[in-house]
Amino acid sequence: MRPIIGRRQTMGLAAGMLAGAALPARAIPVADVPAPRLVPEPGARLRVLRPAKYIDPDEAIFNQNTRRFTEQTGIEVRIDYVNWPDMPVQVAVAFNTGKGADVLIGFGADAHIYADKLLEVTDLAEYLGARYGGWYDLARVYGQRWRSSAWLGLPMGGTTGPAVYRRSWVKAAGFDGIPNDLGEFLRLCQALKRIGHPCGFPLSHAPGDAPGYANWLLWSHGGRLVDEAGKVALDTPETLRALDYARAMQETMIPGTMGWSGVSNNRAFIGGEIGLTQNGVSVYYSLKTSTDPAQNALAADTGHAEMPHGAAGKAPETALTLVGMVPRYTPAPNAAKAYLRFMMEAEQYDPWLTGCLGYWSQPLKAYGESAVWSSDPKLAVYRDAMDTPFYEGYAGPITPAAGAVAENWVLVDMFARVATGEARPADSLRDAVRAARRWYR
Repeated sequence: MRPIIGRRQTMGLAAGMLAGAALPARAIPVADVPAPRLVPEPGARLRVLRPAKYIDPDEAIFNQNTRRFTEQTGIEVRIDYVNWPDMPVQVAVAFNTGKGADVLIGFGADAHIYADKLLEVTDLAEYLGARYGGWYDLARVYGQRWRSSAWLGLPMGGTTGPAVYRRSWVKAAGFDGIPNDLGEFLRLCQALKRIGHPCGFPLSHAPGDAPGYANWLLWSHGGRLVDEAGKVALDTPETLRALDYARAMQETMIPGTMGWSGVSNNRAFIGGEIGLTQNGVSVYYSLKTSTDPAQNALAADTGHAEMPHGAAGKAPETALTLVGMVPRYTPAPNAAKAYLRFMMEAEQYDPWLTGCLGYWSQPLKAYGESAVWSSDPKLAVYRDAMDTPFYEGYAGPITPAAGAVAENWVLVDMFARVATGEARPADSLRDAVRAARRWYR
């Protein structure tokens, strides 16, 4: 999709798209601090590249906010929405050719992979942090240079993957909810399979979902990709235990998870094929806003909970994070920065956050007071998605190597080889260590 948001454009928003935006207004605590002075270049026009929607309001409200920017500044903006699996390629092409979008809204580590090709946005980040209560830890990890006060990108929100489950089926399996103990969690999954409602977690190349599950397996057993100095630290008893656990978990699942795409678990859950998975708020949003009473009934039976902590001190989950970046090649850097600032201000950001039912959870702490978080207790688990110590490349510096390991599916494939019986845990671990060290030199 390539909408061009101009001053004369009108937007028709379908009924239900803004379901969350009708919530009662709740003041976002805002500090009175001066905004950075940004004078847009004469005749500036902007092209924005960002991931496509998983729920309709994501694009609808983003477009509406962009139209407001054009109305207030006269700067025409074109938005290109790209399917998630294609985003890494599109971002790489833009940076490597020095041509493309003026604002690139990529994922997680992208700002660190292309650090030398970005304009810093420290002035914007410091202003927004001071105005909106400060940044969550995960936002700082992805936005700032490692152990530096300089900002490479502007985190815009993160979607996390807690457990999403059918409450009635979990109860029928003999459990009151999602247990926090790994052994009990495995027994729950085994019981769900016995009663014909298995779980489903992908170890395919499904963006977001598969890395989320692989990371949970590793972190919940006390494993990590690298140590604090950036040295590969996978070869541990903890990783081997995680691999054994992955194999046991695979035996409880619905067939076909190794071929799942990014929407497969949504469809399987909504279609009644599985009783437990990991997901963002998209499944619940789809059910809750449906005009089908049967879907609404399923929404009522849907529960959310943190995945079992295991050996981790906090929920061993991170958030797939959107990061706004301004490439050095853009002829309109001030206009690009002005656009990013505008989209993060409360008048635009809170309707986007609220309309999406918190799908892209806030990176700025003040938005934790948004009305969306008190509107439905089932959303509470998503509120602090970016308040986490875990991230892609944990527990070392965010570097191009961390991004490369994620984009080359090193951890996902390590678990997949064992889960499918293709390799023994020790052999798969050895291959993963070798692959990771190719990037961490």
